[in-house]
Formats: sequence, structure tokens, C-alpha cells
Amino acid sequence: MMTALLNWLDSRTGYRTLLSHALDEPLPPGTGWAFTTGSVVALLIGCQLLTGVGLTMYYVPSPSLAYDSLRYLTSEVPLGALMRGLHFWGASFVVVAAVVHLLRVFLFGAYKAPREMTWITGVVMLLVILGFSLSGYLLPWDQKAYWATTVTISVAESSPVIGPYLANVLRGGAELGALTLGRWFTAHVFLLPGALIVFLVAHILLMRRHGISGPITPPPGAPIPFFPYHVIKDTVMMAAVFAALFTAAMLFPAHLDEIANPADANYVPRPEWYFLSLFQLLKYFPGPLEVVATQVVPGVVVGGMFLLPFLDRGASRHPWAPSRRVFTLAMCALLAGIVTLTALGLKDAPVRFDPHAWGPQSIAGYLTAEGDGNPCARCHVDGGPASPLRATRMGRDEGWTTFHLTDPTAIAPGVRPVEAGGPPMLDEDQTRAVMAYLRRLRAGATAPVVTPATAAVVKTLGTRCVACHTFDGDGGDTGPDLTRVGARRDAAAIRRIVNDPIDEYGDSMMPAYGARLSAAEIAAIAELLAARK
Repeated sequence: MMTALLNWLDSRTGYRTLLSHALDEPLPPGTGWAFTTGSVVALLIGCQLLTGVGLTMYYVPSPSLAYDSLRYLTSEVPLGALMRGLHFWGASFVVVAAVVHLLRVFLFGAYKAPREMTWITGVVMLLVILGFSLSGYLLPWDQKAYWATTVTISVAESSPVIGPYLANVLRGGAELGALTLGRWFTAHVFLLPGALIVFLVAHILLMRRHGISGPITPPPGAPIPFFPYHVIKDTVMMAAVFAALFTAAMLFPAHLDEIANPADANYVPRPEWYFLSLFQLLKYFPGPLEVVATQVVPGVVVGGMFLLPFLDRGASRHPWAPSRRVFTLAMCALLAGIVTLTALGLKDAPVRFDPHAWGPQSIAGYLTAEGDGNPCARCHVDGGPASPLRATRMGRDEGWTTFHLTDPTAIAPGVRPVEAGGPPMLDEDQTRAVMAYLRRLRAGATAPVVTPATAAVVKTLGTRCVACHTFDGDGGDTGPDLTRVGARRDAAAIRRIVNDPIDEYGDSMMPAYGARLSAAEIAAIAELLAARK
């Protein structure tokens, strides 16, 4: 019965011929694990396309809804966080896999005649993959997305002649907004996938036409059938890579920064690691020389990759053959430069604000808004006239929320009886702390764990010290950043400074807290700060 069904299906579709053509390919003897890199790239491309389709079912390409749609996907949709994690980490995995595959082809000299076009389509695919990574920046519409895209468009604008036109196309207007997001979404979801599929199919067809190059010096023996021997190697390698991708997505969920804030000019944009070398290179070519880092160097590298099969026309495929030695040294120099610049970029990275991390100010806000006797509990409780704070996710902008915290009657009459000129519901320090708490909630952070022993100390830090000092991205900038103060000062030094900064420095704007706090309180503050390393 089954045989008859398969025969009928073959007579209508010819699937046996197709399978035979796909699987019965003889490979050069010695074709081993190194030749599985192409299959890994194809697997990861497929994963990115599939997870991308899943993300588009929930993503809304609108500045007012993009961020919240991703937050909803991550926190509310079953397996949504996993799907976004697979897509997020898949972007890095596919870049690494594509580069490894390209290096393998280069090492084995597999770009030589008659495989020039196979190499060129592969280089184009690598550029398209990088284009995917770049266009995906803006879509979350968080701080990193907004400011990284701003830098990208500025780089495009520096291009000679066509720069202003190119920037206008990418931006869609005078500033980043709905048109910008729509254009980058269209490129990411429609244009680039179409281009990638076209070049992937062309790459595979060209590879099948000319065959796999095989080892540099094939061992004696008969050709190896693609099925089942190499199919098993491909399957094992793809399973191992997917397991690593799945593990990364499970253990390190994709993060969201704070929602995009065009007014925050102090935000320092940082690209993903695969663009960090170019970002670091910009530091060495400031001002008018910026075009060297943004146009000249990348242009020379990409142009050299396209021309490589036509420049290296020697017969030998060995990487250290006299005819190839200069090209191998050039590739080694390029890799060393990229690795060095990336390492320098990672070393120079500023302390990154993690919206899910709880600093003293946000914890003080949590204690103020959710602790015993807090003024917010009159209304923001289960069954009360307003939603609990943990459920509000700060749906309003920060200006509205700050005004509401200071005097809710002005916006919601009847919430609290206020006499003209009366005191605000929360003072300035408390308001800033609660706002920091609400920002963590909006980013999807879970409630902090605060012991009774540290609650009072943290609340002091989060309502007094943050007026001048920054902790984990929150606070003022009058005094030094205390995010990692423990790496610079021990508890004894911090205790002396808090007790009497004038006695320690001779001249300081910081008040002496020795007359305001007890010795036990100062000691507790010092121990807490000294642990921040």
C-alpha cells in the first residue's frame, strides 16, 4: 500500500529524482567536519527567518507601541521570551558562523576558478546578514536602538555626494520617527530577507554546479557519498550549534533598555560586538577624518574581498604557497586588527545601565511606594480606585507621572484633599526615587529583595546621596559616580568621607553627615558602598 502511494507520488512530482539529485552527490575524499560550516549558516538563517516571523505577529512598527509590544511579547506571551531570545542571540550566532565559513573557504583556497561567483555570492550574503543586524537595531525603540540608529544615519550622512540623500532615505524626514521605524522595519522584514533568499539559492546552486573543493591535498581513495556520511556530520554539527543557541536564549534573555528618549543627549550609544571594531576605529579619525573610518577602510576591505578571486590567480590552494602568502598575511592582519579594535572597544565600555538592576534610588522608590505607611497605598492597591503600581507599568510619560506624584489632585481631583499652598504628597527626593522604581517596572524587572537590616540604609542612599551621585544609571552628576565605588575605596575610607568630607579633602561641597547620621548608620552605608565593586 505504501509502496503504491509513493510510486503514485513520484509519478506526479518526481520526488525520487529530486532527492537523488540532492543527496547522491560525490564529495572529494577527506571532506570532513570543516565542511559543515555552510550547513550551520543555513540552519541559523532558517532559525532567524522563523523566529522573525513569530516576532512580527506581535510587533507593532510604531514609535508609540513598538517598545510596549516587545515588552508584552517578552512578559505575557507563552514562550515569547524564548522566541525573542533565539532571535536576539541568533543574530550573533549567524554572524560568527558566516565569518567562520568565509574563513574556511579562504583557508582552503575555495574561491579560486571556477568558483569565483560562489565566493562573491557568499560575500554578498555576509553583507546582507550584517544589514539584518544593523536594521534590527531600531525596531525595539529603546534607548540603545534610538541612539545607535542616530549614529548610523550620521555615518551615512558623511558619505561624499550622496550622504545627505542617503540619510534622508534612512531617516524618512528631518528626525527619527514613525517613517524611520517604518522604513527600517520594511527593510528588515521584506527587502533583506528577499535578498538573502535569492543569494542563498544562487550560492547553493553554484556550489552544486562546481562541487565542494575538498581538502587542500585530498587523500587517495574513492569519493565520499554525501548521503549518509556527510549528512550525519552536518546533522551533528547543526544540532550542537542549535543546542548552544537554545542554551544562550534560556540563560541570558534578550534585554530591553529604557524606552527611547530623544531628549536624553547624555546617553552613550554602543553597537553590538560585531560592529564594535568600526565604532572603536571612529575614535582615531575624528572630525574631517571620520570618513576614513566610515567609508575608506570598510570600502577597501569589502572591495578587496570581492576582488580576491581575481587577484589571487595562482594554481596552489595552500595558504602559505608563495603565490598566496601575501593574501594570507593580509587576512591575518585584518583579523588581528578587528580583534584588537573589538577588545579595545570592550575595554573602553562605560558602566552600562541595566534597567533590570536595582540601585539605591530605585530600591528607595520601591520602599517609598510599596512599603508600610506609603502614601500611594491609599489608592494603588488591589480593588482600589487605581491599579497597583506593579500593574501600571508607567503607561504615561515621565513628565505626567512626576507631576502626578507631586500633586495627584491637580490631575485627578478628589484623590486627596489639598489646600492651596499645601505640601506635596511626595518631596523631590521621594519623587525621583519612585520614578526610578517605576522605570524598573516598565523595563520588566521583578521586585527587589530588601532585608530589614539594609532597608533604612538603602533608603538614605536612594533619597539623599542620589541628589549628587549616580548609582546604576540613576541620580545626579554633581559628585562622582558611585556605581563601583568599592573598587576605589574601602569601607574605612568611605566612612571617613561620609562623616566629614572637608576633613578628608579640605574642600568639598558634600555636607558632613557625621552630625546628621549615627555612627552605626554611617558604618552601614560605608559597608554597603564598599561592596559595590
